[in-house]
Amino acid sequence: MVTSAPPPSPAALASALRTSVLRLGRRLRRHAPGDLTPAQLSALSVVRREPGVTLSGLAEYERVQPPTMTRIVEALVVRGLVERTVCADDRRVARLHPTPAGRDLVDAVRRRRDAYLATRLAALTDDERAVLARAAELLDRLGEES
Repeated sequence: MVTSAPPPSPAALASALRTSVLRLGRRLRRHAPGDLTPAQLSALSVVRREPGVTLSGLAEYERVQPPTMTRIVEALVVRGLVERTVCADDRRVARLHPTPAGRDLVDAVRRRRDAYLATRLAALTDDERAVLARAAELLDRLGEES
């Protein structure tokens, strides 16, 4: 008779998941351009996903102070990856939009990261990929704001 081990405690599972997610994140960051900081790439990705976001909205989303986000966005503007447009209704508000180069860069990074993961996933069994598919759903739920 085969008995299964008891499930880990929430604290033990939290530690294991945190370590695994951080390690995978580090591996994926290697597939990003070396001349962009992780904060710049993250902000650019949000602007790509949410064109027209305001600077304060982006700062809130990225959970940084507005002066920090101003510096991040300025670096992206200088590189030609993001453009600011002044809001016609309130000239104090600037909307952020990715440039074609910014969109292309985010898309290329996503493709490289997906290709890296797809290669790694191809080495797993069908059952292991099914477990990870379910885990991805659960990780999404864990990441939702409550």
